[in-house]
Amino acid sequence: MRRKGMSVLALSFVFILVFALVGCSGGNNATGNQNAKPDNANKGNATSTNSGNQPTEPAEPEIEKDASLLVWDNGGSDEDWAKAVAEEFTKKYNIPVEVQVVAQGDAPTKLQTDGPALLGADVFLAPHDRIGSLVSAGLILENFYPDEYKRDFMDAAITGTTIDGVLYGYPTAIDTYALIYNKDLVKKVPETMDELIEQAKAFTDKSKGQYGFMMQVGDFYFLHGFLGGYGGYVFGDKNTNSQDIGLNNEGAVKAGELMQRLRKEVLPLSSADINAAIKESLFIDNKLMFDINGPWSVAALQEGKVNFGVAPLPKLDNGKAPASFSGVRAYYVNSYTKYPEAASLYAKFATSEEMLMKKFEMSGQMPPRTKLLENEKINSDEIIKGFLEQAAVSVPMPNIPEMEPVWGAMNNAFTVIWDEDTDPKVILDKAVKQIKEGITLLKQ
Repeated sequence: MRRKGMSVLALSFVFILVFALVGCSGGNNATGNQNAKPDNANKGNATSTNSGNQPTEPAEPEIEKDASLLVWDNGGSDEDWAKAVAEEFTKKYNIPVEVQVVAQGDAPTKLQTDGPALLGADVFLAPHDRIGSLVSAGLILENFYPDEYKRDFMDAAITGTTIDGVLYGYPTAIDTYALIYNKDLVKKVPETMDELIEQAKAFTDKSKGQYGFMMQVGDFYFLHGFLGGYGGYVFGDKNTNSQDIGLNNEGAVKAGELMQRLRKEVLPLSSADINAAIKESLFIDNKLMFDINGPWSVAALQEGKVNFGVAPLPKLDNGKAPASFSGVRAYYVNSYTKYPEAASLYAKFATSEEMLMKKFEMSGQMPPRTKLLENEKINSDEIIKGFLEQAAVSVPMPNIPEMEPVWGAMNNAFTVIWDEDTDPKVILDKAVKQIKEGITLLKQ
């Protein structure tokens, strides 16, 4: 089975050609043939040239004979899109494709048993932060076209679907959170956190049940924006080195201090009194100016007929943009597939500009292809544009297994920092100690 750019048939062809060349040269004239290469070698990544020596797109791979594919994807609009992609792919390549509904969060677990049993999908959708265990178990193949994807996709989408420097994913969508604001209450969209605090402070009146600003203050997913913007980080080397933890450095402490300022000046509530349902209700009732939230919150606001907009998170007092966490949905190819060439071609086809634009039109999901950011239809959608601008400076959630103990420890740390007004450095030091202990247990 080809791991990168070469099928079993292609490998056989290489060996045959090598022996033929040796035979023709009498085994002595190595110099004359040392640079000879078969035409189809490494075709998944090679770039051909035309007569003018201008690079062209990589050649299409040689598809396995009688290939047929099974694809796992989410239900709802994702299923509708996947079936539309399958239909178009079959028309173009004459390869039958069956789409089954398996939620992206369930697919990695299901593949653990179905993959080795040869029952798993050839191509499946999964969140990027679940692929560390799949790679460790040898359950997914690497992306057959890495250079093309690194050129054409957002950095966050590539980083999120890469393990140990190897790209595995074919990104289909990216999401992150941004600043959602009530247009009827906000006269000027704040460009800095200081400006946001000033506006929010003037509007907040706890006795009237109205608040200038809210966010989920005990959820590290949302809090990473501040921490990352100040120079904090989860793991070193772009979240790949779990021996280097930056969750209690100077930047992380500054994030904790900013949260305490927000509590004192604009959001005088305990963490237990702030949740997604409360924020949504206040926003619909025009009693909330600013909320940090994601695309999943948009439908309810639209149904509530709220006049709202979306903008990137305001810059911090160091002039840096908050580095929000992002999630990347991507297709992956099952390493046990009988048709690695066809499966990889399908994943590539599904993440083409045309198919990802169709996905946006059918589901509103944000395409991670950089060229689509220039698309007039996407640019004219103020809501999507706001989230995409934030996504461009986002950091994908770490996808290595050592991330598991981070969530609980950091959620608890920021809850304590918020509720008890405790020295952030002391609390974050304790959290990092807890995380290190958790990582040690994982490796035993």
